[in-house]
Amino acid sequence: MSALTNDDVFVCLSGDEDGQTCPISSDNRGTETLFYSIFLNFCVNISLLWVESGNREIVLISSPKRERERKRKMASTLDVSRAELALVVMYLNKAEARDKLCRAIQYGSKFLSGGEAGTAQNVDKSTSLARKVFRLFKFVNDLHGLISPMPKGTPLALVLLGKSKNALLSTFLFLDQIVWLGRSGIYKNKERAELLGRISLFCWMGSSVCTTLVEIGEIGRLSSSMKKIEKGLKNGNKYQDEEYRAKLKQSNERSLALIKSAMDIVVAAGLLQLVPEKITPRVTGAFGFITSIISCYQLLPTRPKIKAP
Repeated sequence: MSALTNDDVFVCLSGDEDGQTCPISSDNRGTETLFYSIFLNFCVNISLLWVESGNREIVLISSPKRERERKRKMASTLDVSRAELALVVMYLNKAEARDKLCRAIQYGSKFLSGGEAGTAQNVDKSTSLARKVFRLFKFVNDLHGLISPMPKGTPLALVLLGKSKNALLSTFLFLDQIVWLGRSGIYKNKERAELLGRISLFCWMGSSVCTTLVEIGEIGRLSSSMKKIEKGLKNGNKYQDEEYRAKLKQSNERSLALIKSAMDIVVAAGLLQLVPEKITPRVTGAFGFITSIISCYQLLPTRPKIKAP
């Protein structure tokens, strides 16, 4: 590059596509242009240095803060995992929950087997027998419900249906113990054990019918209560009313129980082979698996709120 003269000043800003430098004339701008160009080159060089080492410096400067943030997130994740695991332990500690999980396996195997001999059918039969152990003396629960008073204000029809459901379900669970004794080889009269098993299934189907009717009646009562609340609110937002939300939650729970009990009627009819050409073992297995999943969902414990650190 030639030396600077009074006429021209050449400042190397950057190379073009051919690698050549571009001169800047100073005829009218003079020394001001020179300082501007030097300043621009300085800024470009500083930017390049920042790109190369800036990230490393930022990490070094803020590493203690990042470390604290990382530890806080790890502690929060550990708290969440611990709470989730505690829910699983609480859930599996329930005999009813384990029974429903086994029930899902049983009817899932029945669906896969389709009534044909094989591994799936063996799983179905063995799981069915194992489930009966979970139900030992479970008939006492419904026997207690049978002699317990109903809530005040319950219509007489719903009271009778509820008591009938308890009586039928308690009978089913009691007879199911004899079926288990027969299949275990303790009770030797196999024919009577099979007859009692069939009677127990009819009792279960009857209790499912009663449950379905009770749920329909309770949903109707809740619907009437919700309409009264809506009229009382007038122009207010009904979903902000605590009582309305409580009624809505109860209605949703009742609706799910209604679906489950109605499907259980089909399952009982399939086990009894009342309509074998329509309710096949595969249909029975599918309906039983769905109702088992619903039962597992209904038994889920409430999720506790975790305080933010």
